[in-house]
Amino acid sequence: MRDRVVYASGKGRICAKCGWPAADCHCAAALPGPQEAVPARITATLNLENAGPGKKVTVIHGLPKNAAFLESLAKELKKSFGAGGKADVDFVELQGDQRDRLREQLTKRGWSVKG
Repeated sequence: MRDRVVYASGKGRICAKCGWPAADCHCAAALPGPQEAVPARITATLNLENAGPGKKVTVIHGLPKNAAFLESLAKELKKSFGAGGKADVDFVELQGDQRDRLREQLTKRGWSVKG
């Protein structure tokens, strides 16, 4: 029998590495890494990818790994295009073929756009 606690009634699941509740784990792997600074000039790459049969998504790559910046960018673009989408670790994804509209809008921001 093992000596480590896996589940506690009051706390729920317990992390095997640090012993804290899994929802409040303090392991180095669970902590977010440092946020990249947002550069003054960004070079974005636009790609059109298949998201399933008959579904296309436009992906913006080459963005800094800054969660707050990506979330605000995704929110602003989704609202202005009237499309769904999401922000991930280092890219933003928008539903549909939005490349032409994105190229125009990102160029207005002073970004270099490829693709």
